[in-house]
Amino acid sequence: MKATIPASAGAKAWVALLLTLAAGYVDIVGFLGVYHTFTAQMTGTTVHLGSWLAEHNWGGATVAGTVIAAFVLGSIAGRILIEMGSRRGVRSIATVTLALETLLLAAFIPLARRATDAGLARPASAAALLAMLAAAMGLQTATLTRVGPLTVHTTFVTGMLNKLAQLVAHLILHTYDLLRAKLSDEKLIHQQNQRQALHNALFIFGIWCCYLAGAVAGRFMESRWKVQALYVPILLLLIGIAVDRWRPLSLEEGQDQPEK
Repeated sequence: MKATIPASAGAKAWVALLLTLAAGYVDIVGFLGVYHTFTAQMTGTTVHLGSWLAEHNWGGATVAGTVIAAFVLGSIAGRILIEMGSRRGVRSIATVTLALETLLLAAFIPLARRATDAGLARPASAAALLAMLAAAMGLQTATLTRVGPLTVHTTFVTGMLNKLAQLVAHLILHTYDLLRAKLSDEKLIHQQNQRQALHNALFIFGIWCCYLAGAVAGRFMESRWKVQALYVPILLLLIGIAVDRWRPLSLEEGQDQPEK
């Protein structure tokens, strides 16, 4: 029997959706506002790195390489903070990682505005600015990795689409088994599995939808506010911090069991 998201993880699930919305938003604003380089999707940035290396575009390669390194370092730092908080019994350690992410986004806004106003489009300055966003996304990635039994990624969705495909496949197979079942007990088991697969699939689909919605909203707001549009995800992060103070995310992170 596949495990489903327990009711106790409801608050954490909503925070996961909120953070995914923020990530899609940050990703598109950083892409449009600085150097057309993604700061959350390292797959796309890695492809850019390979392309720029092949073209001997050392400036672009420097930007992409710096962004990837900053994302990894941010993720390492976030995971260390979460683990240290768990070892020392700190109830709301996610507040620390989300606060650091908020500070990075807040610091990016005036620095990016100054660089834009001065017409500084040099790769070195772009790399330094985008590194702040990438580190913020790395911190977020490490902050929340599971909701109930499900592994989740709040800053990129390729893995989420793969998981959605798996869950839909399970749903189809459970439906097939249910239609073929003869005994009432057997039918009940297949019905439970079917409901659980549907519930989990809808949540993962919601993750993808939130990333898409964040990108749409970020594109719309960036066209009007430029980099100041990042005040919106900052607000979303503050909501996440408030939830963590009420229902510590890091405690549930340790209690949640990985997928079987």
